[in-house]
Amino acid sequence: MLSGLIIPVGGKAADLEAGRRKIEVCAPCHGLDGNSIAPEVPSLAGQPQLYLYNQLIQFREGRRRNPLMSPFAANLSDKDIQDIAAYFAAQKPVSTHGGEPDPQKMAAGKQALEKHRCAFCHGPGLAGRDHIPRLTGQPYAYLLKQLRGFKDQTSADIDGSMTEAAQPLSDEEIEALAYYLAHLSPVP
Repeated sequence: MLSGLIIPVGGKAADLEAGRRKIEVCAPCHGLDGNSIAPEVPSLAGQPQLYLYNQLIQFREGRRRNPLMSPFAANLSDKDIQDIAAYFAAQKPVSTHGGEPDPQKMAAGKQALEKHRCAFCHGPGLAGRDHIPRLTGQPYAYLLKQLRGFKDQTSADIDGSMTEAAQPLSDEEIEALAYYLAHLSPVP
């Protein structure tokens, strides 16, 4: 089931300072501290290191495609990817939304989250673990795009779990989940 999962082995340990230097090209979209500054770009701060490592490998190997990320990742070495993943994993995530959330939309999102048991994989507090990403505090537009992509089977999915999990989601549930998750404070 985890056939696409790549676990870094051997080699030198990740270097946070080297990672900080290597992410300068990432900063215009993901922010210097890994907190997104663009609505359709994910925040990387505080994501599980293994998740970040695997996503960069997916981009480098062409199993996940994006017009901005794919060319950047194509030239990364395994060590570059380890350093970048370690740097972003060590950063503190912050909320990307502003203002008070709508209580009705929050209730609908929480209900959808519980109905579809998202915490079963994403963990308590939806903070992610191992190769599974943190959901809380991601930009609404990014979450909406990803969930719709999994539902439409157009988003890359390392082991097929999210594609399968998204199939029973209605359009209303996708919007409610994206709203709810975007307005939860991120748990590192």
